Amino acid sequence: MMSSVTDKPVRVILADDHDLVRSGIKALISMIKGAQVIAEARNGKELITLVDALLPDVVLTDISMPLMDGISAISEIHSKHPQVHLLVLSMYDTVDFVKRAVASGACGYLMKDSPPYELEQALRSVMATGSYFSPAIAQRLLQPSEPTVNDELTERQVEILTLIAQGRAAKEIAYELGLSPKTVDVHRGRIMERLHINDVASLTLYAVRKGLVKP
Repeated sequence: MMSSVTDKPVRVILADDHDLVRSGIKALISMIKGAQVIAEARNGKELITLVDALLPDVVLTDISMPLMDGISAISEIHSKHPQVHLLVLSMYDTVDFVKRAVASGACGYLMKDSPPYELEQALRSVMATGSYFSPAIAQRLLQPSEPTVNDELTERQVEILTLIAQGRAAKEIAYELGLSPKTVDVHRGRIMERLHINDVASLTLYAVRKGLVKP
C-alpha cells in the first residue's frame, strides 16, 4: 500500500497548462488507493506558490508551461523543499530533457503516452524508493547523449535563442534584455556559428528539439 505507517494519503500537486490533461491525470490519481490531488497549477510560478503553501509529498509536473517552465520550477522547489518528490510528466523523451530535469532535482520521469497503470507505479515507486523512470526513459538514459544546450551556448545566448525561436525581432529582444539591437545581432551570429546553423528556421527547430520553446 502506498500510504505511510500513519495511513495518511500521499498528497500530490499537479502542474500542466492544459486543463483537460490535468483533469484526466487527476481522475486517474483519484482511483489510486492512498493518493489524492490537493492542488493544481497552470504554470511554474503557480506551482512554486502552491508548494510553498501546502508542502505536498509529490509534485507531478509538465515541462513546457507559460510564465515559468517545469525545469525552472523544479530547480527552485528542490532547493527550497528537498523533501518533496518531483516527478516529471512530459511528451518529450530526449535524453537532454531527462538529464536537465534530473540535474534540476527531479527524481522521476514519466511519458504522457504511458499506459495509465504506470502513473500508479511511478507514484508508488517515488514514495518507496525515491525515484522512478519509465522503461523507455531508462533505456534512453543508457544511450550516449548529445551535448545539452548549456554545453553548447552561454546562458545569455540561450535566452536570446529562446526569444528568436518565439519569433521576436532583434529590437524587441534588445528591449526585453536591456541590450542594444546591435549586440543582439552579434549574439545571433555567434549562436549560428557555434551551432553550425545558417538560418532562423533551423535555429527555431534546434530550440524546439532542445525544449526551449513549444513546437
